Amino acid sequence: MAQPKKIAIVGPARPFRGGIAHFTGELAGALRRRGHHVTLETFSRQYPALLFPGKTQLEPDQGDLPEDTIAQLDSINPLTWRSTGNRIRREAYDLVVFSYWLSFFAPAYASVARRARRSGSRIISLVHNAVPHRPRPGDRMLSRYWLRRCDSLLTLSSAVRDDIRSLGVSVPILETGHPVYTHFGEAVQKEEARRVLGLPPEVPVLLFFGFIRNYKGLDVLIDAMPRVLRDLPDAQLMVAGEFYEDEALIRKRTAQSGIGPNVRFDTRYIPDERVKLYFSAADLVVQPYRSATQSGVAHVAFHFSRPVVVTNVGGLAETVPHGEAGFVVPPEHPEALAGSITKYFSDPELRNRLDEGARRQHGVFSWEALAAELESQAPSHQNLNR
Repeated sequence: MAQPKKIAIVGPARPFRGGIAHFTGELAGALRRRGHHVTLETFSRQYPALLFPGKTQLEPDQGDLPEDTIAQLDSINPLTWRSTGNRIRREAYDLVVFSYWLSFFAPAYASVARRARRSGSRIISLVHNAVPHRPRPGDRMLSRYWLRRCDSLLTLSSAVRDDIRSLGVSVPILETGHPVYTHFGEAVQKEEARRVLGLPPEVPVLLFFGFIRNYKGLDVLIDAMPRVLRDLPDAQLMVAGEFYEDEALIRKRTAQSGIGPNVRFDTRYIPDERVKLYFSAADLVVQPYRSATQSGVAHVAFHFSRPVVVTNVGGLAETVPHGEAGFVVPPEHPEALAGSITKYFSDPELRNRLDEGARRQHGVFSWEALAAELESQAPSHQNLNR
């Protein structure tokens, strides 16, 4: 194991909610287990309310700030960019890791990094997305502006790596797999999870999980359900997650297709302690995305040993080995989606193989491996005693 380093992670962390905040917390924990001193530099304001489509940016149970967390970076206040960068410079971290997923943060991150570098810190961007799912004017320019100011970049899929190269960025890129989320706790018995959620104990159950936006293709799954129900008339679809877009469209589509009795909506933000109920109750997780880089939902599913149906977009096919831990189908293709779902439930031998494959995925990528990749990027000098 490497000598202990001082590492700062800049990005969302609790009490902010969502997959990238969860990712930051898991990564910080892995680095600390390896003996490093880790500080989380998170936001006092992540998005202005005008730009945020949901009800709140914070976890329902906010509690105290996590260990070694400073929440002073305001995404639209340059004075906080300066003060955050100066504080990181004074602390003289070996490595400063920026969680990057949206070009909106490029100016703030560049300002912080410019000051942090003056103390010899190495700047690395952990790139969740290089190009947004719904690009806007200026996105590519801003991403290019930020990524070129880093010493190295770390991606979790080859799709993100390719997006970076398409921007004309020649900074060295490291690539590793997305680890499986573990902080949601262990699975509960399927029967118990279904009892708590009010689901029948023996029927096929599908799960669509996470914030609901157009690019995630819930409407495609709704269109596939009548075909699923022809073969599996008792099947239930659980939709668990807050609507950010398209709620009226999805509700209308569900009613018009006549599948209402077979669809359960829980459109609250699902708190961490209840996530295990939904994945434990499900047989199969479905992600019919129109576009993607990678998705944390599949890695939650694998933690709970649930196979996944994904579309062949971005890095999703890298995450889910076709025919081993789930299925990969074409995007916007309700027939193919329905065919894979019914195939899973109608072939017991295949179902057992995919269930076992999902269990194996739990150990393919670990947080410790990701932490080791990051620590290898830190300068060889020792900052802890400065």
